[in-house]
Amino acid sequence: MAIRRKIFASLTALISMLLSGVAQATAELNMRPGVTETSLEAYDLHMMVIWVMTGIAVVVFGLMFYSIIFHRKSNNPKPATWSHSTTVEFIWTIIPFIILAVLTVPAVKLLIKMEDASDSQLSIQVTGSQWKWHYKYLKTNPGENQENSIKLNSDIEFFSNLSTPREQYENNDGSGAANNPNYLLEVDNELVIPENIKVRFLVTADDVIHSWWVPELAVKKDAIPGFINETWTKVPKKGTYRGQCTELCGKDHGFMPVVVKVVSMSEFEAWVAQKDAERVAAEKAAAEAAAQSWDMDKLMALGQKTYDAKCAACHKVDGTGTPPLFPALKDSKIALGPVKDHIDIVVNGKSGTAMAAYSAQLTDAELAAVITYERNAWGNNKGDKVQPAEIQAFKAGKQ
Repeated sequence: MAIRRKIFASLTALISMLLSGVAQATAELNMRPGVTETSLEAYDLHMMVIWVMTGIAVVVFGLMFYSIIFHRKSNNPKPATWSHSTTVEFIWTIIPFIILAVLTVPAVKLLIKMEDASDSQLSIQVTGSQWKWHYKYLKTNPGENQENSIKLNSDIEFFSNLSTPREQYENNDGSGAANNPNYLLEVDNELVIPENIKVRFLVTADDVIHSWWVPELAVKKDAIPGFINETWTKVPKKGTYRGQCTELCGKDHGFMPVVVKVVSMSEFEAWVAQKDAERVAAEKAAAEAAAQSWDMDKLMALGQKTYDAKCAACHKVDGTGTPPLFPALKDSKIALGPVKDHIDIVVNGKSGTAMAAYSAQLTDAELAAVITYERNAWGNNKGDKVQPAEIQAFKAGKQ
């Protein structure tokens, strides 16, 4: 009896520890409920499966411990002579089948619902590249609800980059995460969408495989070069929702956050008007810059600023790169070769490599400045001054 009491006491302690662990996991490590209808349904389905699994575990481990305790050798020195029971085998085969069949019905319904992007009112193209997101709001789309769709005067597009200061995550002392609540989850340009509007996302990539993920919206879709995957969301309340790239897409995979800002319709319309005004102003500034002749000091100052922000992550601040994936620019054939070739690779990128096209990411002045900087920094000293007008002429096919 004393042995039996000790066994039961141990089992009670083990069960208490497991239950407390489940409660703690629910509070800290569980799946997020989210804010959208599909995310809440996914959470409810997840919890239902968890409790079904818990019930199965209790029954299976209960039977196992029962057998260990009450059918041990000291109680039953003479073993049984039967080998199996067809009835029991049938029962433990049919019961799991029924459980899986019952769980399949709500799971399939939810998956179909999550894949149905029809009757959307706004379409946004999401393109992943190393290591940033490119968003493009489409004016119209055949898959949209034409009667209720949001009308845009022009395609709004921009790049979204990590805005956490580089020194916060390169010093490796943990101070950045301690002092910044949105550490590695903040961007310079947020994706803005209106509340209570069905938004369709067309997800692709232009270099390697990425994955666009916002957990509170229950949206996660792979971005694959050459393919367009489709998903959607409808957020019922305003707020800022953060996610990340969840595909191992290269050395800066951890620095590719997603930030979605949900606003009212009036705020969204004001944001669209602001973006249109910024586009017009940028075109005017580009034309003015192209008409100017920049001196070397001005080009080098802007070039260094642009290089540190856009190029140093791959090619390093000192231009030595991390070969073979990210070649050095110091003493390189590109930086010391023909100016036209240098302009071409920066403007258009290089297919089959991690070198992205910067034509849409930088202004003509920034492109001219960064190319000038690369040709004259780190001892390259070519003496070349690339003007914004040269970039403009190259894009127009006049060079």
